[in-house]
Amino acid sequence: MHEQLWFTAILNRLFAGPVTSLLLAFHIKPKYPTAPISNSLAMELLVFSFLLISFLLVRSRLSVDRPGALQHAFEGVEGFIQNQSDEIIGHHSEAYTPFLAALGLFILFCNLIGVIPGFESPTAVAVVPLGCALCAFAYYHAQGFKHAGIGYLKHFAGPMPALAPLMIPIELISHLARVLSLTIRLFANMFAGDMVTLVFFSLVPIGVPIVFLGLHVGVSLLQTYIFLLLTTVYLSGAVSEEH
Repeated sequence: MHEQLWFTAILNRLFAGPVTSLLLAFHIKPKYPTAPISNSLAMELLVFSFLLISFLLVRSRLSVDRPGALQHAFEGVEGFIQNQSDEIIGHHSEAYTPFLAALGLFILFCNLIGVIPGFESPTAVAVVPLGCALCAFAYYHAQGFKHAGIGYLKHFAGPMPALAPLMIPIELISHLARVLSLTIRLFANMFAGDMVTLVFFSLVPIGVPIVFLGLHVGVSLLQTYIFLLLTTVYLSGAVSEEH
């Protein structure tokens, strides 16, 4: 059986039976029937729960006259993402800010949770960045169809009808490569960061690892920004009027 984090062990002790039954109902045989919940899924659930509670707290304490520290923090994140979207997408970008903010915060906390002893970054497991990349991929295509209707398919045909047979397969491969690019970039950096931190903690448990923890935080912030920036760029291409 794979090594479980303490939080994962609690979830498996409480929910192993129902989760295994659900998987079997979909004809999916779990590798460990007594522990079907993986560490990465447990960490995702923890991050999701934390963000949900934070959003509810902010919503219940919204104030124009006396905003709290948590409200200021979320307003700062929203303002940063909105300003970036305005520069890349244009004046009609406000509708996309909720998705971009939720995606960015989820990835950021999934990256940072590995700094806390007893936890690990779920984004260091390939399936989690892949899921985030697929969400971004599905969202910007959905917004493209919502914005332009069936005319969105013209994006794949190129500027001239004569070039369509050549451009369509190129564009399809290009868009699929975006999923691969987003996944590998986030996964590789977070996996490498976790490994470096783990190695130095095992070799020199006092003092030196703090430097690498700081590096891990920096990489987490940078990779979240890059993922969000690329998603915004792809979204801009899907809803732009020029095409």
